[in-house]
Amino acid sequence: MTINLSRAAMAAAFAVVVALAGALLCDRPAKAAGGIEQSTVSVDGVRAALLTPPHPHAGLVLLAGGDGNIGVGADGSIAREGNQLVRTRAAYAARGFAVLVPDCCVNVAAAVDFMGKFGKVTLVGTSRGTQRAARGIAAGARPARLVLTSGFLSDASGDRDNAIAILGSPDALPPTLIVHHRHDECRKTSPDGVAPFLAWAGGRARVVWLDGGASEGDPCEAFAHHGFNGIDGQVVGVVSGFAAR
Repeated sequence: MTINLSRAAMAAAFAVVVALAGALLCDRPAKAAGGIEQSTVSVDGVRAALLTPPHPHAGLVLLAGGDGNIGVGADGSIAREGNQLVRTRAAYAARGFAVLVPDCCVNVAAAVDFMGKFGKVTLVGTSRGTQRAARGIAAGARPARLVLTSGFLSDASGDRDNAIAILGSPDALPPTLIVHHRHDECRKTSPDGVAPFLAWAGGRARVVWLDGGASEGDPCEAFAHHGFNGIDGQVVGVVSGFAAR
């Protein structure tokens, strides 16, 4: 028996096949360079982008600054990529870290627990993400290490809603790295806030000062010294070295 299909029918059938193939592919994590898988996961009901290298040796949870709304898509993409931690997430995965970048406002303890399957977990927050990191630890999150970049650290930083005020005591503070630009001109994250935080931490924290790069636009935004514009590689290197210990 011969079946004759019109061009319209054939086109419709082809469209169905393409749609089904696309649906099947979307269910699978996308592969990035170096065999890194990019996917979206739900952490306590909040979307998060997950980057998984072939053989992860540890996990990172990256908390963006600003309002934390970065627009995580269904395929692991991120709509608002300007934030320093967001734009460098792939560089951490290339160094062998499984990387979780959650949208606002994730349960930090749940995010840390989720990443525990990849090994030791380091919680990294930048700018207002340092406030969220501190609140997470105050609420019971227990990362192996903590990194605060361009942080709201102490009253001398320029904002009373800072890590010291949120935590109250350094007792729950894990080994902590402060990464700060010497010329951060944001009124909320003054370099003057670092020394009081280190004194308060009582030996649990140390600082790495960075310099150089370029400062453009709002001094509290991602392409000023506050966001380590032009020296992303230095930040990634310092944070990775600390997290790998």
